Amino acid sequence: MTTAPPFQFPSTYSFPPFFTPQPNSATRTSQLQKWSSLVQSWCRHHRIYRLTLSDAIESPLFYNSALRKRLSMKDARDVLDWMAKSEEEGGGGQRAEWIDGNSKTVARIWWKRPEEWAGIVADWVENTGQKNVVLTVYELIEGEGAMSQEWHGMDTDVMLKSLNVLVKRGKAQVFGGEGQEGVKFF
Repeated sequence: MTTAPPFQFPSTYSFPPFFTPQPNSATRTSQLQKWSSLVQSWCRHHRIYRLTLSDAIESPLFYNSALRKRLSMKDARDVLDWMAKSEEEGGGGQRAEWIDGNSKTVARIWWKRPEEWAGIVADWVENTGQKNVVLTVYELIEGEGAMSQEWHGMDTDVMLKSLNVLVKRGKAQVFGGEGQEGVKFF
């Protein structure tokens, strides 16, 4: 088994003011864009779909030990709040969503949006002849066919949201109860 290469932080991560909210609105927007990109890249590299703030605050994502700088819980929450807003709302394009409502302690991070995942799954279905085949969602995520796929090990909720995009497009049907979902591709 090979180990993944270490995560490469962007150069801004070594710049102390990156960890302090900037008062100028244009600079702050740029800072939030950089944080959003960093959070998405970190989560993609580590295959994280749910980010728990209390854990993330202690991780290298929000704590640069070389600088002894970290985002506060409030500042990290502000980054994820910005990521959760649409671009029209002045945010980061809905690259995060709070899973636990107003508590705002756990967020789903969309390093690929459901529409992007849906396209990848649809291409896989087409390329592997899975049309008119019934698979469980578990098989789709953990099965042999998924082993080499980017979505292998994906959070079930993320897969279901992505499959629902295909349902709306008339390319799939999801059926069954919670934990026992199946999907048929058209």
